[in-house]
Amino acid sequence: MQPVTLYTTPICPFCIAAKRLLDAKGVNYTDIDVMRDPSRRAEMMQKAHGRHTVPQIFVGDEHIGGCDELHALERAGKLDALLAG
Repeated sequence: MQPVTLYTTPICPFCIAAKRLLDAKGVNYTDIDVMRDPSRRAEMMQKAHGRHTVPQIFVGDEHIGGCDELHALERAGKLDALLAG
């Protein structure tokens, strides 16, 4: 299983939806709260090619995008293969 990292804030409904999908699939992930630790936002923006909105989701070293992209992968039947590596 590829490592999954999410950059989130606790008040973001899209972050909650992304985590809900991953939780339902039994995926372990690292959740980095950029509201609690603002210095991590710069790290997120560098890794996400300047994107500053949350969530920003990474599977391994691959930038997936946000909640919409994560759900699109799931609907297309591609998320499980990506997670498996």
